[in-house]
Amino acid sequence: MKIIYKTDSIPDIKEIIDLYNCSDYFPIADREDTDRIKKMHDNADIVVTAWAEDQLVGLARSISDFCYCCYLSDLCVRNEYKQKGIGKELVRITKELAGNECKLILHSSPNAMNFYSNIGMEQINSAFIIKRKK
Repeated sequence: MKIIYKTDSIPDIKEIIDLYNCSDYFPIADREDTDRIKKMHDNADIVVTAWAEDQLVGLARSISDFCYCCYLSDLCVRNEYKQKGIGKELVRITKELAGNECKLILHSSPNAMNFYSNIGMEQINSAFIIKRKK
């Protein structure tokens, strides 16, 4: 099946939540926060989607200044489409759109650490977080 990548639109919130539910990506409590998920995508600078016919099978969401750094906040692929190069292509397109001046930064979930190493990303240990309260 051919995968089509798009950069010109944000999928419907129901399609995004369905992708999260079928990708083991998002914490379950956050998957129900439709207002937050909608704002996350509406306020993103770069959204790259992957489609198998009319089904959303992958998504990358980023925030960028397009000259220094791009934070790849979300990368998820529907479970049955993993191991097909979709995540790697979503990262490649995101980096291309951010530009050569930008470094691409992300915070990985523990179960995805090997994936990022395997696609050539360098692991760093110099990040900090202030967790959200809500």
